[in-house]
Amino acid sequence: MFGIADYGAFVAAILIFLLLPGPGNLALIASTGKGGIKGGLAATMGVIVGDQVLMWLAVAGVAALLAAYPVAFYAVQWLGAAYLAWLGGKMLLVKPGAAPILHIKPHHYLRQALAITLLNPKAIVFYMAFFPLFVDPARHQGIATFAFMALTIAVLTFAYGLTAVLLTHYLAERLRASPIISRSLEKLAGVFLLAFGVKLALSH
Repeated sequence: MFGIADYGAFVAAILIFLLLPGPGNLALIASTGKGGIKGGLAATMGVIVGDQVLMWLAVAGVAALLAAYPVAFYAVQWLGAAYLAWLGGKMLLVKPGAAPILHIKPHHYLRQALAITLLNPKAIVFYMAFFPLFVDPARHQGIATFAFMALTIAVLTFAYGLTAVLLTHYLAERLRASPIISRSLEKLAGVFLLAFGVKLALSH
């Protein structure tokens, strides 16, 4: 289909990639908890934009660049680790009753999710190494193939993000009545972000 080798496997790989726990999922949950459905959907759009940027960079040959200059990939890993650790540290250090870390404006959630996606080594590895495996050299149709793959990724990501946002909002509404639980969950999210950052920093 459109020069994609095994479209069904491609869709399955994207869904598995979306379901894997990671900074992107945590950004959706945190944004929904702070900014409601609008914040969560804005974060979803940030993830989609980040995915599209990484995919088209792969198309442009960034995979070859990273293969030739591994130090570039390691630099991105360190930037991602530092950014996640910084976010986690701010969430852990915030005082009860202080202004939220994430301002209740959709574009803030979009920018944060976009940055997390672009600096997420898991996403970079997928688009720079795994993604090209689904391009069929014999039936490749140039830009049409890549555009169809990009559209598939965007639609699946939006459907997944919308589901995650609605579920998170449903649960968050029932937790808002308990400030103690809300603060505990925020601290827990901070711990996870900090842990992601440390794990990325130590992974190489």
